[in-house]
Amino acid sequence: MNKAQVHLFHLLLAALGCLSPAAVCHGLDWSVNEVHFQYGALDTPSFAGGGNSTHRIYTLQHASGWKYGDSFFFVDMLDARSPSFQNKDAYGEAYTGLSYSKVSGRPIGAGLLADFGLRIGINLGADAKVRKYLPGFRLALNLPGFSFANLDVSAYIDDNKGVASGGAPKEENAFVVDFNFSRPFAIGETRWSLQGHLEYTAERENEFGHRQPSWILFQPQLRWHANEHLSLGIEYQYWRNKLGDPLTDEQAIQALVVWTF
Repeated sequence: MNKAQVHLFHLLLAALGCLSPAAVCHGLDWSVNEVHFQYGALDTPSFAGGGNSTHRIYTLQHASGWKYGDSFFFVDMLDARSPSFQNKDAYGEAYTGLSYSKVSGRPIGAGLLADFGLRIGINLGADAKVRKYLPGFRLALNLPGFSFANLDVSAYIDDNKGVASGGAPKEENAFVVDFNFSRPFAIGETRWSLQGHLEYTAERENEFGHRQPSWILFQPQLRWHANEHLSLGIEYQYWRNKLGDPLTDEQAIQALVVWTF
């Protein structure tokens, strides 16, 4: 792990601790930790040379609930077989939120809306030196058969230092809409799940005056749960205007291994 990856990992842990001090004070109601390994060929945006390269992605992911809300973070370690893009790179996101039902003690529990609340998050990229803040709100949806289904709407506030610092160009602020979900099901005596998220990120202008088009990112995972800890499956990635590049529309399938603890 290089210095940038170590720095990112420490930043994410610090961000999660700063975002949810109440979770530390009151303990956790539940917690799920996962380690992922993904393998497949992903597109390289045209601004980084184009084409595609084989990626190995190692992910640490955590989700938990606490007295007044919930928290989530992941850290991706990216090992691409391309010297120009995502080679030994790291990226992570951390979020925490307050639940109306938990704070007020008045469950909604009727109709399509199961709960709502406020959220705040941070996105960090190592090589690109990306830092974004995402304050917003969540609508927790009551969809039959789903273990969870959430619609998150957030501002996308840029805190990059820009090209002068050796990172990605600084951008205008924008907004993000994200639908995240998990749908367990069974085939005979085997256990499966379909889970992931669908994200829309609005267009914005960068420091050079260029319009960065909006993008759509869809990352569903199909998992076969071999036992309590091990899951095998695939992740399909559709990314229209990948990283704001209008010349790159990605469609890729990656092998997936998940260890839950």
